[in-house]
Amino acid sequence: MSAEKVRSGHCLCGKVTFTIFDEVDEVGICHCEMCRRWAGAPWFAIHCKKPALFEGEEHIVRFQSSEWAERGFCGTCGTNLFYRVLSTDEYIISPFALEDQSGFTLTGQIFIDEKPDWYALANETKDMTGAEVFAMYAPKDDNQG
Repeated sequence: MSAEKVRSGHCLCGKVTFTIFDEVDEVGICHCEMCRRWAGAPWFAIHCKKPALFEGEEHIVRFQSSEWAERGFCGTCGTNLFYRVLSTDEYIISPFALEDQSGFTLTGQIFIDEKPDWYALANETKDMTGAEVFAMYAPKDDNQG
């Protein structure tokens, strides 16, 4: 059994620090309007399967941006810290907030149909439209196969 990979990160002012306990090496990008407005750019993200550990929780401001997710940021410096899926407690964190940013590969882009046409990334990735993303994560009807 391999050892768990631990990475730590922090906000710009350092009042919020966090640790993730996943062997994550894939980065995805979200081009949806909400993420672009929140981040001021496409949201680069890593999906953590295990819960992240935050210190300085009292400095985290949480904003429920949809029925299924919330976004967290430092209330002092404004650093975007995470997107959290409420039903699964899955944290999606920016790789740019980590101390060690090595070993990542850009593998996918979602909401590619909402990406403005004035920028493009050269990386070859798996691209999904918003409809494809929602179809993948939508609750399944129990009456269907």
